[in-house]
Amino acid sequence: MDPIGRRIDEFANRVRAVKADDLYFYLQPVEAIDGASVTIGGRSLLLGSSYSYLGLIGHPVIQHAARDALNHYGTGTHGVRLLAGNTDLHDRLEQRISAFSGTEAAVVYSSGYLANVAVISALVGRTDAVICDKLNHASIVDGCLLSGAKFIRVPHSDTAALIRELTALPAAMGKLVVVDGVFSMDGDVINLPRVVDACRQSQATLMVDESHSLGVLGPEGRGIESHFGLQDVIDLKMSSLSKSIPSAGGYIAGSEDLITYLKHVSRAFVFSAALPPPSAAAAMAAFDVMEREPDRVRRVQSHARTLRARLRDGGIPVREDPTPIIPVITGDDVPALRMSRALYDRGVFVPPIVSPAVPPKTSRLRVTVTAAHSDDEVAQIGDAVVGAWREVMLEPTVARAVPGAPRA
Repeated sequence: MDPIGRRIDEFANRVRAVKADDLYFYLQPVEAIDGASVTIGGRSLLLGSSYSYLGLIGHPVIQHAARDALNHYGTGTHGVRLLAGNTDLHDRLEQRISAFSGTEAAVVYSSGYLANVAVISALVGRTDAVICDKLNHASIVDGCLLSGAKFIRVPHSDTAALIRELTALPAAMGKLVVVDGVFSMDGDVINLPRVVDACRQSQATLMVDESHSLGVLGPEGRGIESHFGLQDVIDLKMSSLSKSIPSAGGYIAGSEDLITYLKHVSRAFVFSAALPPPSAAAAMAAFDVMEREPDRVRRVQSHARTLRARLRDGGIPVREDPTPIIPVITGDDVPALRMSRALYDRGVFVPPIVSPAVPPKTSRLRVTVTAAHSDDEVAQIGDAVVGAWREVMLEPTVARAVPGAPRA
């Protein structure tokens, strides 16, 4: 068997082994979504791993906007936006995003992943440098690699290392610093004031991915600048439109000149079909709902504090981060798989996160709460996680690793 075939066969065997042990919880066919619950195999389970932080999936205003767009524009457009695929709806969505973000303009892409890859590869090239936090999202890493720029990865949240790397670069060299606002696997927040200072000292351009901070940080959910009491310190604000915003796509917000450049140079905009009109309308309506219903932001922030406290009281080591992403670290893959099984049996759905999605020996459950959860449901999730932790992690004979563990 050739090396590629062998690699595929080995991976498939791992997945088959985990399925045989009834520990496979990926790609579960969700039959219905009802607020904070999902239906799988005819059974309703509390969802403890949702990205819909504000609980806006199914909101009647957003549903109505999507239906109206479907009736008016249809299911798609005539192609790429630069040519025949642009609509007034896409323009209005970008204007809405820029108004919310406090920037001059914005550009929308077909996915958040695509936005990161497209923008980074369009902004820097072989004569430039791009500096990336070690725990940045995979889409950021892929954009850095695709760009062909000098790629520098610094230890996680190590501003001193960032400053050293920036200082060592030639003054005339183009420099792009890219960080997550909230890190998706750990739920911690970048120290924006220190990163901004480092960029200003070296005249570096700063890009922040706000996919997990939009709707979560700041008193009104406006993101990391608001969280730190800053304004207009980020050159490129990026976010997906599929987390707090219950749609699809991704965007970059920044100066008018930047957006003009990206709309004519970034390949994923020039050569990809436009966002479907119902998705664009849903995203635009969601920003309106966020502003009209600020209590959703306060609720998810309160739920996050409550759940963290409940897990700590149950003996689980969790940090004091101001986000609804709470990693429960199991170390090896198998305990994470077994905890997912134990939670499923308790009526809570939280798929495991194992290597290489996270570094080896840091497998985990990424537990989240949303504004859609009630106080009682937050307590139920917390009690279920504590019970699963005690069942799996405090069991003296628990296996820490087996050959069949998947690398998903």
